[in-house]
Amino acid sequence: MEKTTMSTNVDFQDRALVLTEALPYLQRYAGKTIVVKYGGNAMENDELKRSFARSVVLLKAVGINPVVVHGGGPQIGEMLNRLNLESRFVQGMRVTDSSTMDVVQMVLGGLVNKEIVTLINSSGGRAVGITGKDGRFIRAKRLKVTHKTPEMTAPEIIDIGQVGEVESVDTSIVEMLQDSDFIPVIAPIGVDDSGASYNINADLVAGKLAEALQAEKLLLLTNTPGLLSKDGELLTGLNAEQVQTLIDDGTIYGGMLPKIQCALSAVGNGVNTALIIDGRVPHVLLLELLTDRGVGTLITGEHVETVSGCNG
Repeated sequence: MEKTTMSTNVDFQDRALVLTEALPYLQRYAGKTIVVKYGGNAMENDELKRSFARSVVLLKAVGINPVVVHGGGPQIGEMLNRLNLESRFVQGMRVTDSSTMDVVQMVLGGLVNKEIVTLINSSGGRAVGITGKDGRFIRAKRLKVTHKTPEMTAPEIIDIGQVGEVESVDTSIVEMLQDSDFIPVIAPIGVDDSGASYNINADLVAGKLAEALQAEKLLLLTNTPGLLSKDGELLTGLNAEQVQTLIDDGTIYGGMLPKIQCALSAVGNGVNTALIIDGRVPHVLLLELLTDRGVGTLITGEHVETVSGCNG
């Protein structure tokens, strides 16, 4: 019995140490806005979905203001298959005609958004799901995609349909929800002046929203531990100049490039720090924000000039 009591006391002490470790971070981030791009495996694994929801609720409960921007590419692809609609991609972006846009709005603004809202509410939070069309708070314009080969005298403009980039963000609806103790959950759909809808990359929306809200942090959840070197080692802390060197030497390429561009734009336009973190780790938000254990790749705005945006 003595051994059990001693073991229990040690366990309780460890838990107390974890709680006290969080104190300076709770003080630092109290009242601050944290924008989280939620996607990848974290959205597809039931255990990770529950841990994400509970982490977001805890952050709100201790006085931090999380704003969630979510993706949903795999879910869109699955629904298109079920409806016998073709999925086509150009330079990694889904070609979005009017029929595909209907599916995008149904899946992102409906199925995925409401599932996340339900998960957060079931964990004791108060989440409200919106798209950029609500209050027209995300103004979008058609994304122009160009293609050029050495043989071409001028670049070719490729029409990929209703794929957009962020033109402006009106933060009033998000701030109203925050002030009323709600957690905004945002689907990355924008609208132009004529009312046309646009499918926008969730990383881009998260970055632009973080800039507009002057967020303390931008957290981009991925399916990797963070930004890796050519030798496969995790790069933990980088400034803008170091990131640019990694882009120039080819270390950063492919799908990681737009995430890094969004992070650079954010820290160059008022966001304190941006992080690329592993969404496959349970409670990764709490590990990053409330413990001494840094996870993922931290990007700061040291020596960075103002960047125009993260639209590619």
